Amino acid sequence: MSPIVLSAHGLTRHYTVAQGFLKKSACVQALNGVSFELAAGKTLAVVGESGCGKSTLARALTLIESPSSGELTLDGTPLSQASRLDRKAMRRKVQMVFQNPYASLNPRQKIGTQLAEPLAMLDKLSTRERESAVRTIMAKVGLHPEHFHRFPHMFSGGQRQRIAIARAMVLHPKVVVADEPTSALDVSIQAQVLNLFMDLQQEFGTAYVFISHNLSVVEHVADDVMVMYLGRAVETGSKASLYARPLHPYTQALLSATPSLYPEHRKIKIRITGELPSPFALPSGCAFHKRCPHALERCQQEVPELRAVDDRLVACHRVGEIPS
Repeated sequence: MSPIVLSAHGLTRHYTVAQGFLKKSACVQALNGVSFELAAGKTLAVVGESGCGKSTLARALTLIESPSSGELTLDGTPLSQASRLDRKAMRRKVQMVFQNPYASLNPRQKIGTQLAEPLAMLDKLSTRERESAVRTIMAKVGLHPEHFHRFPHMFSGGQRQRIAIARAMVLHPKVVVADEPTSALDVSIQAQVLNLFMDLQQEFGTAYVFISHNLSVVEHVADDVMVMYLGRAVETGSKASLYARPLHPYTQALLSATPSLYPEHRKIKIRITGELPSPFALPSGCAFHKRCPHALERCQQEVPELRAVDDRLVACHRVGEIPS
């Protein structure tokens, strides 16, 4: 069994937002008690509609922001017990690939310089050693030697994402958090980038947290899937079981909306009525109850906790009663 390299327990991230002169500040609960474990060489996909807390989770996992509460453990080291120097050392173990490959690159720096920057900051290597490491990782992601001295605007979108992946992998991290890494790319290029992610994972044993709203992409890359809604995980389980038999009404609706080329794989679309509730004023009880076709009075009053159902965790009062 692969060792656990990243785990979160009760992770929360709340923001205080000013609402204007003489008005009381509001609290946005972007993350609200997220827990999971990720083993080396495995991929956890985090899915959900915009505003569910996926990107906030990514910032917490990459140590860009500290969680408001809860515990994050990276490669056996709890974040709450880490000193400033320990945190700096931990940052090399978790890297991020952003959604927009052009915005995440410095347009005024050559690619070779940008890829060598993490090595210069976190490794005591000579200039020649850094260049050798950069050229090695460039070759692994499909970039040519002559690309070393080029600027970002001289590359296509797919090539720029390969550069972003190379920058994340040059430190050989334990975990890579990929935040919608293919959404800005053409469909044909998406497949190439996804295959590159999988090839690198097989070679280096890197664990991925793959954030996406595209469930077809998730089905291709994930080992486990965590479905989020308004800052909470509502269903977590293996990809095979979750896609074969989704249990939470929200998961069922998401999967029913996934298009398929094959008629036998198409499902009757489940319509979700109403808008996503405001994060400034979350509804009482289950956050999904105002849009759920199966909601009861209990759903309006009592927050459902994640509980084991068959081979996964589900946060729903009516799980087992709803046909899947």
